[in-house]
Amino acid sequence: MSEDAPKVVLVGVDFGLPNFDAELTELGLLAESAGFVVAERVTCKRRAPDAALFIGTGKADEIKLIAEGVGATEILFDQALSPAQQRNLERTMGLAVNDRILLVLEIFSQRARSFEGKLQVELARLQYLTTRLVRRWSHLERQRGGVGHRGGPGERQIELDRRMLNDSIKRTKERLTKVKRQRQTQRKQRERSGTFKVSIVGYTNAGKSSLFNALVKAQSYAADQLFATLDTTTRQMYLAPVEASISISDTVGFIRDLPHGLVAAFSATLQESVEAHLLLHVVDAANPASFEQIMAVREVLAEIDAGEIEQILVFNKADLIEHDKAPERMRDELVHDGRAITRIFVSAQTGEGLDGLRDLLAERYQAFATDPAAYIPETDDPRFAHLAR
Repeated sequence: MSEDAPKVVLVGVDFGLPNFDAELTELGLLAESAGFVVAERVTCKRRAPDAALFIGTGKADEIKLIAEGVGATEILFDQALSPAQQRNLERTMGLAVNDRILLVLEIFSQRARSFEGKLQVELARLQYLTTRLVRRWSHLERQRGGVGHRGGPGERQIELDRRMLNDSIKRTKERLTKVKRQRQTQRKQRERSGTFKVSIVGYTNAGKSSLFNALVKAQSYAADQLFATLDTTTRQMYLAPVEASISISDTVGFIRDLPHGLVAAFSATLQESVEAHLLLHVVDAANPASFEQIMAVREVLAEIDAGEIEQILVFNKADLIEHDKAPERMRDELVHDGRAITRIFVSAQTGEGLDGLRDLLAERYQAFATDPAAYIPETDDPRFAHLAR
């Protein structure tokens, strides 16, 4: 991390909800991934958010003093702020104030590499800006309305800026639609070939890209950081036990409280998960918050209508599990919502368990080849209709 990197103060508010990150660990990792230096972490408890400042006047003044003391130039909140709260906090503290959503958007904008990924990030950013337009742009107050100055100060410039944003959103959506059509053409070619499609999903930094590289001997970018890769990569994987090839895709990682705008904007990329026959749900086995991360991924999968697709839970990083917590068996069955789910422990780093995972994929391929209809989710969603043909 550069010595010139901006310093930030992290703020988290405990409203009594489960899974509150008291150490602000994940927000800190996000901040570091975006290029910030975490100078201080502040947590507090409230029954409900303050309508004006989210945290109340006293705590806002306290955080301002802390930020001045450590030389921070920005405050980052672990929760989403309303435009009014963000504006009021900035006026009170005299510093830039942003929330988790904008931080994730910033990381995505830095990491997107493909044309599609850049378009998706841009769409999410534009949609986020439209919610901040009226209340935060103080320079607009210097402008006057149209004929007779009707509508109050700033309306003319605000309307012009809103129109520009909406035009940009429209153009970006049109370009994304073209990219999506190209992807659909590629998928139809795979469907006609009867290819068994597997998609790797999971919480960010669970080791999805490392597992993908280990399975298909690819060179996708992988690093020990949040959202190391954003763009979907698809390769053919040969399964020696059944002498057949399957299609396997590495997708963007999920995260707790993933902004809805990002889920919508990344629908083209996430469509790889929606249209897969099987999901490899990768879990960081050494992370103490692994259960909460599993549930966060399940929530996003349900949101994109991929919750009914068969999953294999792949507990990665088995080499990092403490000895006294090591699993008794490398492969077992779990029951969730009345459904049996296969779990397997592997290490993409050392190769432990990968042969067992390949055998498991061969088993699923044989079941698919015998009865493809068994891999069609029980749903009326028209997006799955092509799988029944």
